[in-house]
Amino acid sequence: MQLKDVMTRDVEVIHPDATLQEAARMMKALDVGPLPVCDGERVVGMLTDRDITVRATAEGRDPTTTKVREAMTQAVVSLMEDQDVEEAARLMQEHQLRRLLVMGRDGHVVGIVALGDLAVETGDERRIGQVLEGISEPSEPER
Repeated sequence: MQLKDVMTRDVEVIHPDATLQEAARMMKALDVGPLPVCDGERVVGMLTDRDITVRATAEGRDPTTTKVREAMTQAVVSLMEDQDVEEAARLMQEHQLRRLLVMGRDGHVVGIVALGDLAVETGDERRIGQVLEGISEPSEPER
C-alpha cells in the first residue's frame, strides 16, 4: 500500500515569518498539531504545538512577536507519495516521529501521514505496536 492511499491531503502550511500566535490560531482552527513551514514552494521546517510550548512558551517568548522560524524543527523527515507505508513506519520508528510529510515527485507537499493513519488503513496492529514502542522510547534530554 502506498502513502497516497492513506495520507491526509489538502495540508495547510505556514510561512516562517508568521508569528507563533498566528500558527497557534491556525492549528486551533484546523484542529491539527503540526504545520509544515514553507517559504514559497520550499519546505523549510515543521512546527508542532509541542514546539510552541517547549521551544517558545517555556522560554518566556512572546507569541505575538516570536516568528515560526525561531521555534520550528528544521530537519524534516519526508517520503514521496508513491512510497510504501512500511517505509513510513520504519522512518517513524527510526526518528521517533508520529507524523511524516508526504511529498509529490514535483517536490511539493501533498499530504501528511500519521501513525494513526497507518494503523487504521493497514490494520497491522503488531507492526504499529512496534512502531509506537520505538517512538515512545525515552530520548536523552538536551543539555
